[in-house]
Amino acid sequence: MTERRMTLTMFMAAFGYANDAWRHPRSRTADIGSLAHARDMAQAAERAGLDAIFFADSNDASGLRRHGYRGVSVNEPVSTIGALIGFTERIGMIGTASTTWSEPFTVARQFGNLDQLSGGRAGWNIVTSVSGNQNFGRDEMPDPAARYDRAMEFVDVVIKLWESWDRDAIVNDKENGNWVDNERVHDIDHVGVHFRVKGPTNIPRSPQDRPVLVQAGQSPAGIELGSTYGDLIYAVQPEKAGAVAWYADYKQRVAEKGRDPEKVKILPGIIPIVGRTQAEAEELAAELDACVTETTGRALVSGLLDVDLSDIELNERIPQERLVDNPRRMERWRLFRDMAQELTLRQLMIRMSRSTGHQSLVGTPASIAERMIDWFDARACDGFNFDPPNVTEGMGNMLELLVPELQERGYFPAEHHGDTFRERAGLTLFTPREADARPAVLA
Repeated sequence: MTERRMTLTMFMAAFGYANDAWRHPRSRTADIGSLAHARDMAQAAERAGLDAIFFADSNDASGLRRHGYRGVSVNEPVSTIGALIGFTERIGMIGTASTTWSEPFTVARQFGNLDQLSGGRAGWNIVTSVSGNQNFGRDEMPDPAARYDRAMEFVDVVIKLWESWDRDAIVNDKENGNWVDNERVHDIDHVGVHFRVKGPTNIPRSPQDRPVLVQAGQSPAGIELGSTYGDLIYAVQPEKAGAVAWYADYKQRVAEKGRDPEKVKILPGIIPIVGRTQAEAEELAAELDACVTETTGRALVSGLLDVDLSDIELNERIPQERLVDNPRRMERWRLFRDMAQELTLRQLMIRMSRSTGHQSLVGTPASIAERMIDWFDARACDGFNFDPPNVTEGMGNMLELLVPELQERGYFPAEHHGDTFRERAGLTLFTPREADARPAVLA
């Protein structure tokens, strides 16, 4: 093994990440949403030795209605991970829960219990939500500043609840009738701007002290949240030079908070379309591109860019005056706007259907591994979040051909090491309230 080793996770994209990949004749579509489908994907990732699988979530059906299938979650993460615990043994499992539409006590109990039941394999993907207000009694979405202000306090409360049990709180004293020592279980008495929570939680302390925290926001507020609390940081970085600069800046922000930046892992998304030969990979890529229909392609581009395309021909570019920015835009919107300046509508449909800003690579295991290693060695990342192009063929090639190539080259271990997700992924526990007592450690 190299001195540094990659951290690798996989997005559980049930439809496949290429947006219309589910239409491919060899894709497994009849089982989408079933336990069998999620089980088989999770077990394939575990056999490959990946550190974790990741479940996204949504709080409305807008993605389905605009045919944006790649990010659609037809499985609620917490209950799905609970079901998969019995079908897996070593792999970490990351589930999404919104700080906008939930409460800290609920999230602390859910993920604390998943961590208990799985023996230390749970992770929480922290999101603030950009939709769903109509399902939670709100006329409109809170503005981003308000959502992130709530999120910062939300995560702080969850961590306090996870820490409300001392590590030695369970004494199992049968003689005196005390399973837990009440002196080692503490109220948190949190009173803040958004929450008032007495605590403690009624879930024992996590086997890995607390579940792994994952975050993906690239706005200034998202970076502040992630650099303060995140263990794994998912990123959209399609170009190497930009990724190197973003990585260095993010690690500096982590260090300024008194955290060890080497123990916070930055993982860009990647869509590897892998074949045993270049021709085989290109054939699969062409087949997946051919699955994109004009109806779904238009709907996808229109939804991602928030623009009317009804009068735009496929060989035309979108007029720039229609691409209006505003403070509520996600950072990824600006990436799509830049793409739209160079590509026709047809080209945008193919590009966006294959990837929403991540690297999409078509090649042999050797050529794709070399690109990944080049980024890793250049400090553009600490590993990657795999987005399987389709299920099961594209996912199978990725796990069965590409991952062994990385293992053979010494960049990823052939076996899981350590007892918990946190240990295996090379993460350390950090409590932000300890920052003042810690010296900064620079990357």
